[in-house]
Amino acid sequence: MAIRKKKDSSIVVALNLVKSGVCDAFVSAGSSGAVLVGGQLIVGRIKGIERAPLAPLIPTEKGCSLLIDCGANVDARPSHLVQFAKMGSVYMESVMGIPNPKVAIVNIGAEEEKGNALVKETFPLLKNCPEINFIGSIEAREIPTGYADVIVCEAFAGNIILKLYEGVGAALIKKVKAGMMTSLRSKIGALLVKPALKETLKEFSVEEYGGAPLLGLNGLVVKTHGSSKAIEIKNSVLQCVTFKEQQINQKIKEKVILKDE
Repeated sequence: MAIRKKKDSSIVVALNLVKSGVCDAFVSAGSSGAVLVGGQLIVGRIKGIERAPLAPLIPTEKGCSLLIDCGANVDARPSHLVQFAKMGSVYMESVMGIPNPKVAIVNIGAEEEKGNALVKETFPLLKNCPEINFIGSIEAREIPTGYADVIVCEAFAGNIILKLYEGVGAALIKKVKAGMMTSLRSKIGALLVKPALKETLKEFSVEEYGGAPLLGLNGLVVKTHGSSKAIEIKNSVLQCVTFKEQQINQKIKEKVILKDE
């Protein structure tokens, strides 16, 4: 209703600028619902794309992985997840420079017969998809290890994974900092390890990877947290530059749409 009625709102004005081609990308820390709906209604999906997923980069031991979908499609169908896998592969290969990225589907076990109805139906479709490097199921505990480059799931599971990821990370950082202040000895030790620890924590911060692009649209729309700090906004803008330079939308059309046809 807000998208339809508030024609002069910043979100609607900005999305129309992307639709008209005046702007190449739109980054917003505003209402997630408005950005998701506006992106699909105003900017519109690429012809042939069934659903547009939110796809944030999340830190791992090996660098980062793409979590797709993390909040846009809570009632996805198997065909949607297959397209998510293809778009995610295009993104990781072109933007992150990972050749033949490994794709896995979120599951409660490694065995092919495990999972809910959606996962069981999607698994063989991904397994028989020649356009992606499918490596099977991935359990949540394996995600931080960097076992897969593209992590496919529907938005309900994806959003839970993302929020838990962020919450545990923030809590762990607080506990580490508190532990270092418990005694004079620990404070001296903290001074010695501070540079290395700071660099390590920086690598494992979601802020370092920018926002979540809404893949599969005719233009680029990126959603960041409402609590985003300057570093996340900056990285989201830089992310858009790479997206544009690598012509991700054109590659999605070529590798996802044309091959499906």
